[in-house]
Amino acid sequence: MRIVVQRVSEAAVIVDGRSVAAIEQGLLVYLGVAVDDNDADLTYVVDKVRHLRIFSDENGRMNLDVAQAGGTVLVVSAFTVQADARHGRRPSCESAATPDRARVLYELFCDALVRTGLTVQRGSFGAMMAVQSINAGPVCVLLDSRKTF
Repeated sequence: MRIVVQRVSEAAVIVDGRSVAAIEQGLLVYLGVAVDDNDADLTYVVDKVRHLRIFSDENGRMNLDVAQAGGTVLVVSAFTVQADARHGRRPSCESAATPDRARVLYELFCDALVRTGLTVQRGSFGAMMAVQSINAGPVCVLLDSRKTF
């Protein structure tokens, strides 16, 4: 699994002109599921997102995770996070899971974050979404369960 994590002061997902999810301070997570992702990949990324210390403490250092900072999480499924643009000009998404498989792992990811005590909002899987966000920092972190970067 690959994830783009953004620390945000607010974020929202709009589908067909209506808001389907919105958060204030927290994490905007773009999740890309690979064709061969499994339970180990899921466990790895859930733990990383849950405990990623990218919020400032009283000394201005990034020492707090999203729960310690009182934030929430908005998860958006984005198969293009799996895109490979190393060759040519059109990104290849061959490594992305099929929609049926990706939906299962997307839901498992969101449910697992909820079980850790986080409040989680979800985008609209498979829909054309307008994602609005105000990145705080900006802070953007790339995670990959295969640790390729």
